[in-house]
Amino acid sequence: ACLRGRFASGAMPLWEFERDGEVVQVDPAGPLLVTLGGAADLAVDAAIAGTGIVSLFEDWLRPHFESGVLEPVLEPWWQSFSGPFLYYPGRRLVPAPLRAFIDFIKASADRSRHSAKSAQRKRPPEGGL
Repeated sequence: ACLRGRFASGAMPLWEFERDGEVVQVDPAGPLLVTLGGAADLAVDAAIAGTGIVSLFEDWLRPHFESGVLEPVLEPWWQSFSGPFLYYPGRRLVPAPLRAFIDFIKASADRSRHSAKSAQRKRPPEGGL
């Protein structure tokens, strides 16, 4: 089963895969729908529990792959993404909304790493729950 995400606007992105220039878009259906951003961790937790597969940024999932609680699938079809980049004038006076976004992204990455370490300690038995 696919664990789906949607944006706060209600838009549900398609899962997009690419290999050798061929792009395939999938509109998955599944038992769980979470809001991307703050609730994406719920989809990861559900995947760890064996509920289904999740499509998120590799950097968010890499710690879980390395700890062994998640298994990567369709790797030849993964699109490369080197992370979000922010371009803004100057560093001295960062607008409060932008500062909040930067802090959120950093905290999300830290939570993902921490969650992967915790999940390794609470790994479910082979074959799921």
